[in-house]
Amino acid sequence: MTEANSSPAIELNDIHLTLTSDAGEVNILRGLDLTISRGETVGLVGPSGSGKTSLLMVAAGLERPTSGRVQVAGLDITNLNEDKLALFRREHTGIVFQNFHLVPTMTALENVALPLEFAGRSQAFDAARDQLAAVGLDHRLDHYPGQLSGGEQQRVALARAFVTEPTLLLADEPTGNLDGATGEHVMELLFDLHERKGTTLLLITHAPQLAERCERMLCMTDGNIVRDEASA
Repeated sequence: MTEANSSPAIELNDIHLTLTSDAGEVNILRGLDLTISRGETVGLVGPSGSGKTSLLMVAAGLERPTSGRVQVAGLDITNLNEDKLALFRREHTGIVFQNFHLVPTMTALENVALPLEFAGRSQAFDAARDQLAAVGLDHRLDHYPGQLSGGEQQRVALARAFVTEPTLLLADEPTGNLDGATGEHVMELLFDLHERKGTTLLLITHAPQLAERCERMLCMTDGNIVRDEASA
């Protein structure tokens, strides 16, 4: 698999996602098309149940579409097996969720170093230390998640997402569990990290004012994108 530098960061073509529930089949994504350029920042809004998180999961290779084609960072990941998908995510994507998903028995430093250790990178802890310093947590390296505030835990999650220097950052409601001031601080860090690394950003949020900080804003309804416009 080779990566074409001129290719889009994300290209979704005619994506359908149908899941089975007790009530029968549920159509989550319905023929969705989306192209995001490299280095672009895109905010995604829409009501609960509109398919925003499912779109992110498909783009991350965490959910396989029922039909359609998924290309990310120049790679066609549509039919990759689980091992190759895991390798793809490790090399190309950083993901930040509303719930921090930190390992509770590991320190902040160990949590951030973990993806580098999985990748067999040398000096994983040095890189993790630098990334925690970049989010203002160089004084919390040896603290466990339970000893950190919600905002600090999300900053650790951001550091972990960026430590591999991904080409694509996917953020799903990263401030959803934080108070207003802390959430604003986390967003400033996210955009600052994007600026410094040139990482493509897809941000899911219920807050239109956050989406408008991106270069482009999408709105989803009923499993499809109904509005796509440049932010003012």
